Amino acid sequence: MSIALVRNPGDGPAFRYYNTGVEQVVSTDETNGAVTVSRLKMPRSDAPPLHTHSREDESWVILSGRVRFWVGSTSLAECDVYDAEAGAFIYGPRLVPHTLQPITETAEILQINSPGAVEGYFKAIGPGEARADEEHIDLLAHYGVVLLDNPPAV
Repeated sequence: MSIALVRNPGDGPAFRYYNTGVEQVVSTDETNGAVTVSRLKMPRSDAPPLHTHSREDESWVILSGRVRFWVGSTSLAECDVYDAEAGAFIYGPRLVPHTLQPITETAEILQINSPGAVEGYFKAIGPGEARADEEHIDLLAHYGVVLLDNPPAV
């Protein structure tokens, strides 16, 4: 018997994180905490603030659309900026400041966090008409996330 997990698009449980549709491709529970993978359908208006993770590395695969990434400084104005198109892979090691925003109206993104505990934050926040990250500083801290600067302008 195989221990591999095969999950086709649309087969994972779905939830909303602010205005982003999330499909849980694989959960931290299914990997003994090693990794969590989510498929995001992210609108341009749902960009997170510039932030760091102290506990996990984060990677993204752009499935559709174009996404801009800001990386490497505590200020958006001082970050390196990269545009990623469908098929691109982006790696963000822990403690490196980063944020992302679709350049297109929406983008489909595979997000990989290793280890995977941070998925609890996304599920705890749930849906919302507008991002309100600053209202969740204590919950973010619980997951080792620190906000550094405002989200990119829409």
